[in-house]
Amino acid sequence: MTTASHQTSGKPFGLQLPEYPWDSMAPYQATAAKHPDGVVNLSIGTPVDPTPALIQDALKAAADAPGYPTTHGTLALRQAVVDWFARRRNVPGLDPADVMPTVGSKELVAWLPLLLGLGAGDIVVRPKVAYPTYDMGAVFAGATAVAADSLDELDADTRAKVRLVWINSPGNPTGIVRGVEEMAALVAAAREIGAVVASDECYGELGWGQWDTENGGEPVPSVLDPRVSGGSNDGLLAIYSLSKQSNVAGYRAAFVAGDAAIMANLVNSRKHAGMIVPYPVQDAMRVALGDDAHVSAQKDLYRNRRARLVGALEGFGLTIHHSEAGLYLWCTAGEDTWTTIGRLAELGILAGPGVFYGEAGNGFVRVALTGSDERIDAAVQRLGAK
Repeated sequence: MTTASHQTSGKPFGLQLPEYPWDSMAPYQATAAKHPDGVVNLSIGTPVDPTPALIQDALKAAADAPGYPTTHGTLALRQAVVDWFARRRNVPGLDPADVMPTVGSKELVAWLPLLLGLGAGDIVVRPKVAYPTYDMGAVFAGATAVAADSLDELDADTRAKVRLVWINSPGNPTGIVRGVEEMAALVAAAREIGAVVASDECYGELGWGQWDTENGGEPVPSVLDPRVSGGSNDGLLAIYSLSKQSNVAGYRAAFVAGDAAIMANLVNSRKHAGMIVPYPVQDAMRVALGDDAHVSAQKDLYRNRRARLVGALEGFGLTIHHSEAGLYLWCTAGEDTWTTIGRLAELGILAGPGVFYGEAGNGFVRVALTGSDERIDAAVQRLGAK
């Protein structure tokens, strides 16, 4: 009989990974579920608004797809990505050959260290407060993850082993935006030691305040912006997802672009592994990237929800840090993370525990803007009635 605990030579099958952190939210979910008006779940940033009709129509129109899609992506899709970078991210002149669709951005984050050939003795640098998958990507490759916001924080021996540096701007969960000068300095430092810089930019269209282009702000900088890259994409990769901007998280629609040599290797490796975005999704991405109106309309919804939540959370006694962009408010009440999570759960509100994002997240909670207007209004009312 074969069971999950079957072993060979005393070694269990399967990767010995830590438990998925969100499982520890179960008791707080049970508490929140007791609220008579139901749960307001602002713990996970999954879109709740409808996928725009033009994207659904594009998916349906491409549904007759009997043949295998290409790993590299259709030329029409890659050209749409190039045009989007030029129009929205201040990245002109990108070569369509240096673009590839991915099955969402999370899978690329998780597998990039392995696809780059990293292994034992190699170091992956990720932000101090960060999405956990950066660490898991290092684990899958057998490399080591180190938390640092600048390579200057590392000693000489550690710096010498760095092969990959992650930037996440706008950041999850903090919503921090790295400016041009800061990003350019990090790129220069990584190039000095021969490390690749991978920039996770999936919240790039969702800037607020000085980064809100609809209200006169400037675009969130991309690592491929010439002011950051110095006019060369050598050693640089930008990762982007349409999940947030276009409400297509269920499509798993994302892409990577940058260094020509690295991109050619990634395309080849993914051909061998069968990591391919379905053709109907590729064509839906092409259409979505060519339309700015639906992105602006969705951003209006988030802007209004954000404004209502900011006042309510501050009235509840939380201080909001960073949160200059993205779909989250990074908050603290100056107490243990789980104490705040528990107090919110008593109101029927679920937030994300800051401790899930590294030691530096202790004391913080992440509140997502991804609730319907009705649920956001319910949260505002409950926070005010504390």
